[in-house]
Amino acid sequence: MSIKRVLVANRGEVAVRVLRACQELGIEAVAVYSTADETSGHVALAERAVCIGPPHAAESYLDIPSLIAAATTTGCDAVHPGWGFLAENSEFARACEDNDLSFIGPRPETIDLMGDKVSARIAMTKADVSGVPGSAGQVDLAQANEQAREVGFPVLLKASAGGGGKGMRLVEDADGLAAAFETASAEAQAAFGNDALYVEKALTNARHVEVQVLCDGVGGVLIVGERECSIQRRHQKLIEEAPSPAVSDALRRDMTETAERACRAIGYQGAGTLEFLVADGDFYFIEMNTRLQVEHPVTELVAGFDLVQAQIAIAGGASISDVRSEPLRARGHAIEVRINAEDPANDFMPAPGLITRFVPPLGPGVRVDTHIYEGYSVPPYYDSLLAKIIVWAEDRPRATARAIRALRELRIEGVPTTAGLAIDILNHPSFREGEYTTTWLEDVVSELPALAQS
Repeated sequence: MSIKRVLVANRGEVAVRVLRACQELGIEAVAVYSTADETSGHVALAERAVCIGPPHAAESYLDIPSLIAAATTTGCDAVHPGWGFLAENSEFARACEDNDLSFIGPRPETIDLMGDKVSARIAMTKADVSGVPGSAGQVDLAQANEQAREVGFPVLLKASAGGGGKGMRLVEDADGLAAAFETASAEAQAAFGNDALYVEKALTNARHVEVQVLCDGVGGVLIVGERECSIQRRHQKLIEEAPSPAVSDALRRDMTETAERACRAIGYQGAGTLEFLVADGDFYFIEMNTRLQVEHPVTELVAGFDLVQAQIAIAGGASISDVRSEPLRARGHAIEVRINAEDPANDFMPAPGLITRFVPPLGPGVRVDTHIYEGYSVPPYYDSLLAKIIVWAEDRPRATARAIRALRELRIEGVPTTAGLAIDILNHPSFREGEYTTTWLEDVVSELPALAQS
């Protein structure tokens, strides 16, 4: 099936990304927006835009009937969910199918399988993919206590339906387990409507490494590469790079073979990401994101491959051999920096407001993905991401230097941002040496000027 018109069921920077991919393919793209986003850059970029409701996401970007109505009334034959909002919502994928709309993503049953962290762990175990030591499934408090003693403290309590760090608590010893269990369970219920928790061993000195996959659902699997995502605060990524400085050629081969085996075992279709913790020369599956990732551009730049256009092709019936006839080989190094409207010196407090000046960086090897412009008012209702600065160079030292140069050239005034913190991180000796873990930012707070006031 040839896709001719796509509804982009998202907002902001991701909507801009998908709109541009459609336009380059000669496919008409229809944007949606809430009343708070009427002046967003993604609305101006689209050939056509439809208002789907008031500011709050539950009444607009999470309103499935409104999105389906927008797609059908504008004659769309496909829907791209982007990331966040309904991107991993099987009900939305089924609603698209029920209305003869191609959902540009995996099948609803796959979203269900991998969206529940417990069922995902079980599926991966059957595919001979090793996970972090922990419970085989959902646990109550007594079972959590038993499992924690078996694998050894510290442990993580994690929401079965979770993501983004919600419903997750680090427990250092048995004394803190009951209170942490109650808090994590309540947070999971509020965030996901599901209070189920499971237990994982908390691996120390671990790296967060992802493997990007693209599959056609009939056995064709393309591994697009791995990326390093360990620079995080409260389980939210700040800086990503590809390839990972922590992954040897031998480990990369093992991770690639594991990712291929996992995808074939579940009959995966579309773009997806398998997330692993790497520690002591080994790697452990933690979850699969059944969607495009925010950090996908670093993989695109080193692979020379457009993931969004490939997603659209697969949804239109193309096979992996149609979109890529030979293996991808990484070239050079890429770094992505997320620029958020947040105040790092005030515990990363979100900071909506008017952008009084915006000058994006330019020059060789610099890509800026954004929906903002000078005079844009950042609404208080959504994610604080303003832009992503992505750079490519021949090697990691040059890429780091280019990223610092681009960040110094960037001008965003009117709201505080995380740009200054990113410069501090990139200049830190341990980052330059590629020696950091998922807890690194917490460990070096006193050494980063942008966080010195925190």
